[in-house]
Amino acid sequence: MSQLVLMMSVLLDGCFEGPGGDLGWQLVDDQLHEHFNHRLAAMSGFLDGRVTYQMMADYWPTADQDPAATPPMVEFSRIWRDMPKTVFSRTLTHADWNTAIARTVDPQAITALKAASASDLAVGGAVLAAEMRRLDLIDEYSLYVHPVVLGRGRPLFPPSDTRTDLVLAESHTFESGVTMLKYRRH
Repeated sequence: MSQLVLMMSVLLDGCFEGPGGDLGWQLVDDQLHEHFNHRLAAMSGFLDGRVTYQMMADYWPTADQDPAATPPMVEFSRIWRDMPKTVFSRTLTHADWNTAIARTVDPQAITALKAASASDLAVGGAVLAAEMRRLDLIDEYSLYVHPVVLGRGRPLFPPSDTRTDLVLAESHTFESGVTMLKYRRH
């Protein structure tokens, strides 16, 4: 059975975005982007929340046509465009780019999707990740800790009474100083 993998960049203080939705603190150089591409290209699909999906859909479908795009950006544009996607939204009425819309996070449907998938599925979006964590659906947490502290922002996981025990499976520090911490459920 495939795994649900949360891949998320976070600040050292645990936030995934700065004040006002700021993502300008991310240190994504070619090396880190190539790493993301390698991992994501092997996935069977992307499961995204509405905000993440719309942010991605606003740029990545045509990013490979941008003259300023780096080779890893061009590669990711093609990965994103071709990858089967499910966007979880109660309000979205239409989605392009090989995307299905799901209205709720149904644990049985997620389990069936994992069983039918040839490889892992990437989870994107903090609200979706929090719901999947609450339902104990995430199998792997790959956090990319950027060596930046803003002191304010939106924490990756809101307060919760649900405990998740994890085991560190791998760590790697990139040239940019970003450290990947890959945890699996205990």
